[in-house]
Amino acid sequence: MCDYSLHHVATRPARIEDKLVVTKFSNSITRGFSAVGEPNVAVCLLAGTEIAFEANVECEPSFGIGILPNKKTGQRLARFRQINMDNAVTHHDAFEFPDGQVVLLTRLCEGQRATVLQLPPAARAAGQEETAAAQAREPSLST
Repeated sequence: MCDYSLHHVATRPARIEDKLVVTKFSNSITRGFSAVGEPNVAVCLLAGTEIAFEANVECEPSFGIGILPNKKTGQRLARFRQINMDNAVTHHDAFEFPDGQVVLLTRLCEGQRATVLQLPPAARAAGQEETAAAQAREPSLST
């Protein structure tokens, strides 16, 4: 899913091996992921999607933005999840790191790159069903 503040941005679902970059979208108040080479399209992650960042993740502090230095998590692997779902007007998209840290996606510093390693099981099954349906629609080449 994409955070509520990205509803006015073109979106597409994440795919395995997508190369992503943390992006500040021009018509939004938040950051999200875009695919490398597609800066105007937000890539939406499903809860449970696992990604690997190219370098240790860096994010803005919870408060004092512009005053305090950015925080380095010391982590490169993360699982996407949504938090604060009971509050409709707050950011929900977050990453949970193996050490238990949870960081909102909108706090990640721009320009960081990551690769989608794994989608949650439900998304993989849906993708396989779409592939099978597309193959069934293709005309047979046998005579």
